[in-house]
This record gives sequence, C-alpha cells and structure tokens, in this order.
Amino acid sequence: MKPLIAPLLLPWFDQYGRKHLPWQQQVSGYRVWLSEIMLQQTQVTTVIPYFQRFIESFPTVNDLANAELDQVLQHWAGLGYYARARNLHKAAQRVRDQHEGEFPTTLEHLIDLPGVGRSTAGAIMSLAYQQPAAILDGNVKRVLARVYQVDGWPGQTQTLNRLWQIAEQQTPRRRSAAYNQAMMDLGATLCSRSKPDCAACPLQQMCQSYRDGTQADFPYSKPKQARPQRHTWMLLHHDDASILLQRRPAQGIWGGLWSLPEITSLEQLPDWQQNQFGRSQPSQRIVENELKHVFTHFELSISLAEVVVDADFIRNSPLQVAEGDGLRWVKLQELPALGMPAAVTRLLRSRKLLATVD
Repeated sequence: MKPLIAPLLLPWFDQYGRKHLPWQQQVSGYRVWLSEIMLQQTQVTTVIPYFQRFIESFPTVNDLANAELDQVLQHWAGLGYYARARNLHKAAQRVRDQHEGEFPTTLEHLIDLPGVGRSTAGAIMSLAYQQPAAILDGNVKRVLARVYQVDGWPGQTQTLNRLWQIAEQQTPRRRSAAYNQAMMDLGATLCSRSKPDCAACPLQQMCQSYRDGTQADFPYSKPKQARPQRHTWMLLHHDDASILLQRRPAQGIWGGLWSLPEITSLEQLPDWQQNQFGRSQPSQRIVENELKHVFTHFELSISLAEVVVDADFIRNSPLQVAEGDGLRWVKLQELPALGMPAAVTRLLRSRKLLATVD
C-alpha cells in the first residue's frame, strides 16, 4: 500500500484551499455538474463569469432543459469545445424526462448522462453528495504522475489505467469532497505545469519527482505532431440592418452555432450566390488571411469576402420564403442573442456590425 496523501494534503487544504468559488456555494448536483463541464480544459478564472451567467439564466436543470439550444450556445460562446454545450443541453433534457427533473445521485445514472465521464461523475458524487468517489482531471493526473513518477502520456490507456488505480487507492472514505477539491487546487496552484512551487507543497516529503529533481519530466507530454493548416473563405453579405448567417451542422467544429457561410475558393462565389439568390453580386471588399484561429488539432486561416447588398436584394432573396442549408437573414440587433464562434464575433466587430462588449 502506498503512503497516504490525505493526511498530508487535508491540513494544507483547510488552510489554503479554495472554498469560495461560485459553485461551492449553495452546493447541488446541478451546480457541481455545470461547473465541472465548464472546467474541462478551461481555467477557473475564465469559467467563473460564464457559470454566473448560466446560473442567472438557468437556475435549475429544468430551466436549462426547457431553454432553446440557441440560447444555451449563446451563453457558451467563447468557452470553446462546443460539444460540451450541446451535451449539457441534452443531459439536462434527459434529467427532466427520465429523472423527473431531479439530478441523479448515483454514479451509474450520472455516467449515463451525455458528456459525463468517470471523473466528472466522481466529482459530482463527492463534491455534491459527500460520497467517496475518485476523480482524475488534468490537475489530479499531474499531481499523481509527479508524486509516483508514472511513466507514459496520460492519454494512453495503460498510463490512464495506472493513474485511475492510484486515484482509487488514495481517495479517502471520509472527507472525500475536501480531498478531491484539495487535489484539484494543488494541481492548479502549487503543482502547476511549469515552475511548480515544490517548497510550499504539502506532498514534498513523499513526492518521488521532487526527490529526484524530475518534476519537469512528469507527466509525459503528448507526442508532438505538426498542427495541420487549413484555410476557408467566409462570406459576409449584409446591408445596414441585416446580415446573412448560416447555422453550422451539429457535428464538427462550432457545431450548432450561427456562423458566416463558407466556400473553399473565391472563384466559387458567383456560383454560390447564383444557387442561393438566383443572381450574383460582386464583393466590395476582399481580405485574404484576415485572421487565424487555433483549434486543438489544426490552425484555421480565415479570408473574408464582404458583399454589401441593399434592402431590395434581401427582400427579393428566396431565403425569405424557404431557408436553404441553414441560411437566414438576421437583423443586426438580434446578433447578441445568437451563439456565434469567437472568430466570427471578432470579424463582425472589426466591421462594426456587432457592438463591442465592455
């Protein structure tokens, strides 16, 4: 049996741990779940204002379930990884429809919710329901990998299984909520990815990486691969009052969000317009490589073709009768209520079609 972490960690947490985060107040399964989904691959400081806006608009899981997806995506815009928002909405509807609006209190039912994995379910069980359950988010992986010098990249099955084995062994039956929060806090503060503050770490005496001076070696980094480069042309058709937007498919990047229509080359513009409007109109402004947007797995270079139209063009557009391919003319004043990708928001603000939020 490995030396226990809890006796060293919990006194540190009692003195230094974070206890005043918004989701730590009025604790419930719903609030913990919402925070855990938001915190996936996102910093606490970024999440706090998003969490507060969500709770203000959707104070209960039923409020979230009954909301339109557009409204949920609009609240999520800027957090990235939009599949999280779609799964959030689906999970809330499942709680409403299959659990009578009461958030599940068993590990089995929690894991059955869309977007909820083993670690998120464990966090809800321990933090919301005070039940002993292990967690293994990015911060906890880093702490355990350093303390025990766990070989291998945590994304590999063998390494992940080893870390889960340690996490299960170390999670105490008493005060598991405090222990799990302490592990996350330790990884987010002292045991950070770069420049860990080992001098202040409560686990210093048992940390094998500190003993051997190998903190920088653990956890192993993901094997590097060159990030592919992609390019797209976005089409900005607008007049002084309206803009043409297109809802993206539910699957894939920016899934379900309202974005600008895209083509792969500028030469396609006349044919695209002919197909959508029954006539073509030349662009007034062409900007190549207007901005770059970095995703996890690739980098997207966006060029812009701006087409200023008049009210007659919009009035006579067939889109007014039958929306094709998710296309829709949107009033400029309606834009703040729509969920749009951050890159598109930046483009529209640069053209002064969307007001800058202070």
